[in-house]
Amino acid sequence: MKRNILLIITSLILVGCHTDVVYTEFHSMPKEGWEMNNVLTYKPEITDTTQSYNLQVVLRHDETYSYQNIWMFVDIEKGEQHLLRDTIECMLANDRGEWIGNGMSVKELPMMYRENYRFTEAGEYTIKVQQGMRDTTLVGVKEVGVKIEMNEGEE
Repeated sequence: MKRNILLIITSLILVGCHTDVVYTEFHSMPKEGWEMNNVLTYKPEITDTTQSYNLQVVLRHDETYSYQNIWMFVDIEKGEQHLLRDTIECMLANDRGEWIGNGMSVKELPMMYRENYRFTEAGEYTIKVQQGMRDTTLVGVKEVGVKIEMNEGEE
């Protein structure tokens, strides 16, 4: 009986935490690092404009990354129309220099870029991510991804 109750509670928690991922894509960096001029391009197809979305930039790095943070430029475009450009900062380590994120040798850190974002029309969008650090090449960045989830918190 206790096992059945535990199974039901676990199922309810998992259902309550469910997110509907509509797009995920990662780009791997060359061994030499992420060049400043290497603009990463993602092409999500959005079909439901009645829904709001949570947009994340996901960074995977190892211990050879030299900084506590990373600055990135993020652009969203629809066809020839430039919708927005943001500069975002992500803290990768705490004040004691300890890496934040999941993983052992490679740390993964999702960063909320836009919460409750609404795409105004259906179709293919272009999301561009570029590193904005002073170094022209960032060593230690392994992959950069974009993840888009339907916002389940909507009423």
